[in-house]
Amino acid sequence: MMYELRIYHCMPGRLPDLNKRFETITLKIWERHGIRQAGFWTVLVGDSNQDLYYLLEWKDMAERERVWNVFMADPEWQEKRAETERNGPIVAKITNLFLTPTQYSRIR
Repeated sequence: MMYELRIYHCMPGRLPDLNKRFETITLKIWERHGIRQAGFWTVLVGDSNQDLYYLLEWKDMAERERVWNVFMADPEWQEKRAETERNGPIVAKITNLFLTPTQYSRIR
């Protein structure tokens, strides 16, 4: 099992729009594609309160590439994403890291 940590650095004031898109649109499409989320977080105390952190769970990199590419090409996702960005982009930058649990991790 591996995890993908994605950090969305939002445009100023757009974090509420990103949260709404995940809650009302993205998660439903992910479910259809079999994308498994392990959790979402925002910053309570730290460098930026305009960032959204989340973890995705994958069997391996091959599953990630196959499933993610199909999701990104999904016409419904493309349409809904464009609709939510009619007033400009929501995300300024995306950082993603692929993580593997250590031998002593509670998640194995």
